[in-house]
Amino acid sequence: QVQLVESGGGWVQPGGSLSLSCAASGFTFRSYHMSWYRQAPGKEREWVATTSTTGGLTNYADSVEGRFTISRDNAKNTLYLQMNSLKPEDTALYYCNKMGAQPYDYWGQGTQVTVSS
Repeated sequence: QVQLVESGGGWVQPGGSLSLSCAASGFTFRSYHMSWYRQAPGKEREWVATTSTTGGLTNYADSVEGRFTISRDNAKNTLYLQMNSLKPEDTALYYCNKMGAQPYDYWGQGTQVTVSS
């Protein structure tokens, strides 16, 4: 069955960087556009970034454009999110999933990112 295991979160001061990873299994990873999403306390889950099947095309939410970079390694079935110039408003639980994933789809446990001084 589908499994998505996010890792790499933690605490960082504003302006700092973190690198997230997502290990995928149970489906043909290379055949799917993949995305990162996040959910802040008291808010709904929101889309952050998407990469195409080959990684050649990427798209970002306005709030992270220019600071975050999504990438993938299809040989390792792994999705990445490099986050730079982090802000307190980036604090959230970060998830990876297929592009267009719905609330009723399978979701991993996420990885917590906390940005504070």
